[in-house]
Amino acid sequence: MTDHHLGTGSIHTVWDRDLTPALSVRPGDTVTFGTLDASDGGVARRVVAGELTAPAELTDLISADAFPAREGPRGHPLTGPVFVEGIEPGDALIVDILEVRTAAWGWTGCRPNGIGLLDAALAEEGLQPYTHLWDLRAGTHASFRPGIRVPLAPFPGVLGVAPAEPGPHPTAPPRQVGGNMDIRQLVAGSTLYLPVEVPGALFSVGDLHAAQGDGELSGTGIECAGSVTLRFGVERGAGLTTPEFVTPTHGGTSRRWHATTGHHPNLMTAARIALRPLLRRLQARGLSLEDAYILSSVCVDLKISQVVDAPNYTVSAFLPLDVFGEG
Repeated sequence: MTDHHLGTGSIHTVWDRDLTPALSVRPGDTVTFGTLDASDGGVARRVVAGELTAPAELTDLISADAFPAREGPRGHPLTGPVFVEGIEPGDALIVDILEVRTAAWGWTGCRPNGIGLLDAALAEEGLQPYTHLWDLRAGTHASFRPGIRVPLAPFPGVLGVAPAEPGPHPTAPPRQVGGNMDIRQLVAGSTLYLPVEVPGALFSVGDLHAAQGDGELSGTGIECAGSVTLRFGVERGAGLTTPEFVTPTHGGTSRRWHATTGHHPNLMTAARIALRPLLRRLQARGLSLEDAYILSSVCVDLKISQVVDAPNYTVSAFLPLDVFGEG
């Protein structure tokens, strides 16, 4: 077994089976990946350009990450790909997540008509483009506003292998071979099983989140750079058709939660119905519409409560009251 390091000099922004591997490893080897934030340094460049105002204590840290914009296709900046020797189509790549470390700062954004759950509806209520910058140096919690602290549970939003179909393929949608799954339970201590479709698997990782609620409701969690240490293994002839994982956590913890519900034949509509009254609850606490939306994205969990009571399905949105110190 060998320990390897793969830095941010090995970045690609598409999935493609024809990419040249940045590293070759054997089953049992570990790799520590350096990763960039989902904006590929774009948020840092906006701070330097004066488009965003950063807290004084973070300005120098953020400015140091304002490297030049990358040429080529836009997509998540992914570190890799890694070729795993001896693994073949039909096998499963086993990925043990050993450690996830965030950078010193991160960001969460919302904007009208973006990819968030309520962007279109909230645009009609005056939602403005907004980016919140977080200080992550405490390691366990990050302050949002006075009296509001969000617990940190870092994980990589993108873990995947190359699809068999010739590329390039965009990084945004998740696939049967993984990718941008944004599964917050894939923290350190988890094991992910990925279906392999090409020799060597061609694994890549990126898009770290310091925290995120189930649903990533505004379209972003706490996006950040950092590093991920992984160990690779193989399950021969597994025949997986979709990713599977084992995790030490089901998600967030809180002593009490406030939940709102939505009921509709369409689960997406039910989710939107559930989230809107929760945003009103947050606004009633003195938060702006933008702050309420961003806070919900990093700590509110959407859950499917039932899918059997036709014609309506039920989605519940859970707000952890511990973030207000109200357990």
